[in-house]
Amino acid sequence: MKHLFRYGFILTLLITVFSCKKDNYSAPGTFLTGALLYNGDSIYVERNQVTYQIYQYGFGSVGPIGGSFAQDGTFSQVLFNGDYKFIISNGQGPFLWKQTSSGAPDSLAISLKGNQNIDLQVTPYYIVRNAQFTYTGSDTSITATFKADKIITDPAMAKDIERVSIYVNKTQFVSGGDNVALNNMPGGAITDPNSITLKVNMGGAVRSFVPSQNYVFVRVGIKIVGVEDMIFSPLKMVTF
Repeated sequence: MKHLFRYGFILTLLITVFSCKKDNYSAPGTFLTGALLYNGDSIYVERNQVTYQIYQYGFGSVGPIGGSFAQDGTFSQVLFNGDYKFIISNGQGPFLWKQTSSGAPDSLAISLKGNQNIDLQVTPYYIVRNAQFTYTGSDTSITATFKADKIITDPAMAKDIERVSIYVNKTQFVSGGDNVALNNMPGGAITDPNSITLKVNMGGAVRSFVPSQNYVFVRVGIKIVGVEDMIFSPLKMVTF
């Protein structure tokens, strides 16, 4: 019995030491940051809707580290130093990510040795350009003027505009899922994509703000035929 007790004690001690050693591993502390870009232009999306995957080399079939982009097209991930590959899956985002010859999403190799910032080059179907917003107090409305710049023009890959939208919110999160007022225009109603005008009447939304505030945040977006994710203009604060 004494031998069994001694062996049991030693086994318990070894398990405790191993567990402590395992629990005392350093947490990841290296920041990988980046942004979606096209020829230097930022790509604005809906927050937490466009996703990416990060795989670490040398760990067999370990699953990907998943994340999503902020509405300004940026991302931030805390990782260990090491070698990774970064992928945006087909069908994610209002843009084309590079592909292999077989049509699978290609990967971006990253060797992480300390904090690193990367540019993620994509090709959007459209870009919202020159977005301007004007507030009219008589009917508590905001009018947007902007250009829908068609980037992908190859007939084999080009897509039409399904609709354009203007969204207003009391916070800096502005999209179809985050708004207090919105208005849509069908793509077929656009007579000149270089000069689009879209108006939204905020009505009682502003008067219902608690606490009250004399400003809102606004963006316009383009919904592309056959593409789930919209592309947006930069965020703008409008005072009244």
